[in-house]
Amino acid sequence: MRGVKANTAQRLRLPALGALSGLLAAGAALGAAELVSAAVRPESAPLTVIGGSVIDATPQAVKEWAVQTLGQDNKTWLRRGVLVFVALFAMGLGVLGLRHRRIASAGVLVFGVVGVLAALGRPAAETGDVLPPVVGAVVGAGVLYLLAGRLTAAPAGSPPPTDGGLPDGGGSVVAPGGGPGFDRRGFVIAASVAAAASAGAGALGRRLNRSSGAEAAASRTAVSLPAPDVAAPAQPAGADLGIGDVAPFRTPNDAFYRIDTALRVPRVDATRWSLRVHGAGVRTPLTLTFEDLLERELVERDITLTCVSNQVGGPYVGNARWIGVRLADVLRDAGVRAPSAGGPADQLVARSVEGMTIGTPVETVLDGRDALLAVGMNGEPLPFDHGFPVRMVVPGLYGYVSACKWLRELELTTFADYDAYWVKRDWAAKAPIKTQSRIDTPRPLASVPAGTVPVAGVAWAQTRGVARVEVRVDEGPWQRAELAPVATDDTWRQWVWQWPATAGRHRLEVRATDGDGRVQTARRTGTVPDGASGHHSVVVTVD
Repeated sequence: MRGVKANTAQRLRLPALGALSGLLAAGAALGAAELVSAAVRPESAPLTVIGGSVIDATPQAVKEWAVQTLGQDNKTWLRRGVLVFVALFAMGLGVLGLRHRRIASAGVLVFGVVGVLAALGRPAAETGDVLPPVVGAVVGAGVLYLLAGRLTAAPAGSPPPTDGGLPDGGGSVVAPGGGPGFDRRGFVIAASVAAAASAGAGALGRRLNRSSGAEAAASRTAVSLPAPDVAAPAQPAGADLGIGDVAPFRTPNDAFYRIDTALRVPRVDATRWSLRVHGAGVRTPLTLTFEDLLERELVERDITLTCVSNQVGGPYVGNARWIGVRLADVLRDAGVRAPSAGGPADQLVARSVEGMTIGTPVETVLDGRDALLAVGMNGEPLPFDHGFPVRMVVPGLYGYVSACKWLRELELTTFADYDAYWVKRDWAAKAPIKTQSRIDTPRPLASVPAGTVPVAGVAWAQTRGVARVEVRVDEGPWQRAELAPVATDDTWRQWVWQWPATAGRHRLEVRATDGDGRVQTARRTGTVPDGASGHHSVVVTVD
């Protein structure tokens, strides 16, 4: 019986070591690719390229599920998912290598081909981006071939295995196919060297990639934003009601939502940055540096941004004080005319340094609203997460058709000739923000004491403004809430209604009316294709 158990354990040990070989080979491939990416550019790092391709290929319904379920941590989970997939694939190749060493090594090379195709398929691909996956695949295949060889080769001068395939005095075991025992000492040495080299290469690559961002960080630190030539209207007293749990009038930078497809936040050196303006109807193509923008008239505005993925009552909305250059002024300096004035282009395509494309109606950015090429946010240069050195901010449009971060290019074209990134994925080409309101307090399923209970939150209808907010209890009559004063129609407004709460379980519901007199619709829709609609409601218990 002991012999049977020992034989079983021995048979399980080699597959486990084969799987370990696959993991070590994968680590070697990723480490080598990371190191090579430091010599090419950080955006060519393997996880960034593969993860970006996964995002591009993911069905829209799955993306929406990820945003709603995982929130702003969805990219972290994506990276983990990619690593898990790579690990499982590598473990399978490692086990395969015990019997088919060359085929398993070739499998690593095939995965490298996938990496090359992913690199070339990225929106902002460069020729050098293929080097990390190529080098990584060759290194990974070599490591797997070496380790698999150590698992299927007997140590020099060792006696043949004893009956039953159990260990003999020389420390050999029979391989799964009944062949010679493996070179235990050689495997341990080779595995240790591979692990150490992989960890070292990966760490050095990450360090070099981080250091490449140090210049960008230094350039941001060196930015001293001039005082705006056109200051924002003073924030009225009482614009922030100061009610606990209600979103503040101005959202701090570190609390502002971030929804984008960038797995690695671009770190752009402002001293090397430039913006190109070209395309249909551009009489004078422009190339502007960061310093060029700072020398133009700077405008400061409070503007609320909203993500189209924000469900009714969701968190993906925030208000900030932005400083930047009027986008309309830049376009007019380039000779651009609105379609209504005979201009041939009706779409402005913004491109970011990481390849995102966002299409905005030309008529909209030239209609007099405060569309900005923003360089500052809440009194400081843009954070890297929010687009440093320059991003677009257009009030009244959802971010996916207006708020391009890490901006590098503006091209004038038409909606008929070009579909931007999200439009190709079934989102609407034009997406004005819908009137929305949200209950921030009390929270869903909260328990509150009987008596006067403040029901409060925020409402927004950028460019139109919020004229009225109403609340009702258990589908009763609508009750008008008190609105906080606000400086412009481009920001959200806080509101509060003092509820005479009675014992029991109750449903609170809110709606807003915009400055054009349109009442927020009760019809509930999802976020696709042009933003969610419906009334936000919460259920609470009154003790």
